[in-house]
Amino acid sequence: MARGMNHVYLVGALARDPELRYTPSGTAVFEATVAGEDTVVGNDGKERTLPWYHRVSMLGKPAEWMGDRNMKAGDPVMVEGTVDYSQWEAPEGGKRSMVRVRAVRFEGLDRPNAELINDAGGGVRLAKGSNEVRLIGNVTRDPELRYTPAGDAVLGLGLAVNENWVDKSGQRQEKTHWIDATLWRELAEAFKEIKKGDPVYITGRLVNEAWTDKDGNKRNTTKVEVRSAELLARGNAEGGAPRAPAAPRQQPAQTGAPAASRAARPPARSGGLDIDAGLDDFPPEEEDLPF
Repeated sequence: MARGMNHVYLVGALARDPELRYTPSGTAVFEATVAGEDTVVGNDGKERTLPWYHRVSMLGKPAEWMGDRNMKAGDPVMVEGTVDYSQWEAPEGGKRSMVRVRAVRFEGLDRPNAELINDAGGGVRLAKGSNEVRLIGNVTRDPELRYTPAGDAVLGLGLAVNENWVDKSGQRQEKTHWIDATLWRELAEAFKEIKKGDPVYITGRLVNEAWTDKDGNKRNTTKVEVRSAELLARGNAEGGAPRAPAAPRQQPAQTGAPAASRAARPPARSGGLDIDAGLDDFPPEEEDLPF
């Protein structure tokens, strides 16, 4: 299995006041929801603004340092981190899972004029921000190319992204993050022959999809919407990091969000979407963290 790459970069605003809490074993956990908007260009050539909200966590001493900074809802921030997969036993039975962002760097931004938007649920998001994900992983199943009623090709990939580290006792640890990704249109058709086990490099944006299960419960799924992708050569596993492409195949129908300007912060304007839409599907608070 290829050695994984796992990077997330977010520029947005704190959607609400962050929270510092402690696990039963005493580990500090700083939790925040970072929110912004992406500007994408559809197949019809029209620009669309798509809001996003992502739960971000930081652990240990850095979490306590963040808690001392007295950050508030509406503060513009930059987050560097990784996509983190976790699974737990649901109180009602069965296994549940989620994907969130684990921060390794969390910085406030000097944007006194950042344009903020108040959403329908009382949250705040940055009108123009950045939402970028870069992953290297192995395909977990043979995907099936499908077409929407409008004729757009779509390909769903499951990726296994490896993480390796050495713990405080000097023991080597490994964790696999199970991430879903979606390719659209020409990019989907270009990768329709990809197979289980193939190593792939993707870039894209992190998106939340809210849905309702068969029992009527609101659920949330976090995926990567792929902008560019490259199939890597097999055999790169333990000998070294897989080679990242200089010019990966790209999704031509979408573009990233433009950079936000630094003007004096105006009043937040109103704009749909509840901050909590699809964001309530989280592990029990009393559950200790596995790392």
